[in-house]
Amino acid sequence: MNNNFSAGPHGASPLASPISCDRSHQNYDICSINGPTVLDPTQSTFYVVGPTSPTPLVEKVRPYPQKNSSFTIERVKEVTLTSGPPGPLCRVQHKAPALVFSGGGFMYNFFHTFIDGFIPLFITINSVSPDDQDFVFVIVDHQDWWVRKYIDFLRSYSKHPIINLDNDTSTHCFPSATVGLISHGFMTIDPKLMPNPKAPFHFHSLLEKTYCHPHTLPISATVKYRPRLVIMSRSGGGGRVILNQPEVRKAAEEEGFEVIEFEPGNRTPLQQGCELISSSEVMLGVHGAALTYMWFLRPPSVLIQVVGIGLEKVAELCFGAAARDMGLDYMEYRIGLEESSLVDRYGKDDVIVKDPNSLQFEWYDQIMEVFLKKQNVNLNMVRFRKYLKIAYQKAKIAMVKEG
Repeated sequence: MNNNFSAGPHGASPLASPISCDRSHQNYDICSINGPTVLDPTQSTFYVVGPTSPTPLVEKVRPYPQKNSSFTIERVKEVTLTSGPPGPLCRVQHKAPALVFSGGGFMYNFFHTFIDGFIPLFITINSVSPDDQDFVFVIVDHQDWWVRKYIDFLRSYSKHPIINLDNDTSTHCFPSATVGLISHGFMTIDPKLMPNPKAPFHFHSLLEKTYCHPHTLPISATVKYRPRLVIMSRSGGGGRVILNQPEVRKAAEEEGFEVIEFEPGNRTPLQQGCELISSSEVMLGVHGAALTYMWFLRPPSVLIQVVGIGLEKVAELCFGAAARDMGLDYMEYRIGLEESSLVDRYGKDDVIVKDPNSLQFEWYDQIMEVFLKKQNVNLNMVRFRKYLKIAYQKAKIAMVKEG
């Protein structure tokens, strides 16, 4: 099977098995029951309803699109699909099909909420049922805080009560069920892999419709005469702090920007972030999860990603390619050795500083520890001001296009 996976009444074939699975992809498995099914939450099992083959078919899937990460996927609850024996009697009848996914894994991280949750959910719904996007969400590894924080996005696709597979005890009947989410890769939405092609712009529009409410916050109610630049601030012990951020702000203001410093946290409402970022022409930040807010930028706004030593590949993978795909004007500022705090820690002649790409790290955690958590930046203002000048001209053009 390919990425054009279809399930339920919209994609079922009269010759197909009632249970089908696609396990051919690096990042995810996805299975479906293409007909009536009963869910027993106490067993995390979907049972086929109706005639089945003499030999029961059993499939198990962990519905989280990071199957290539054994550390993560082994902590995701397994869901079973079976054609026998007959399941329990139904207590709650649903007219819409079930869509099952995990709220666990790395979902506590804002970046992973997008690459493992929001974007795969967008892709799956537009692949499995592009014409009738009505589902009952069934969440395993349910986290109350996560559902509460992102309920507006979930409600944009389903108005039905969410079923918590971890503590529900009632049996549920569905016309069909899909277990798992489709992923096209890190921050990737590939229209060519979808039966009803959707581009990153469509995902941006969904986010804007869900979270941006014009004139509800003072920041969006003010008339702008200068392009706005948002600095995604970082503080604390997580690394990638701009050590001379006051100088960066002063230089940006001197170039003509209105500058706002924004440091989102776990409790920051997405409405606040959307209002601020969507009303700005430039977003600037060091590589990190906060750059995920770029999805709220309106093309052709500018994203400036400051890339630390050893982070060139991951910066492109996580944000560079996605920014260009969604029509942003992407600028990348790769710091020099003298701008990295790693020089003070290891010395300028250490291989970590001179040739980080030659290192063979066995575990990703080691890369995280050195290049992400131990590295801060002190930007060369003579060099960086040139980027600000270019960004200002691009921002003025964006303001004209915005009207």
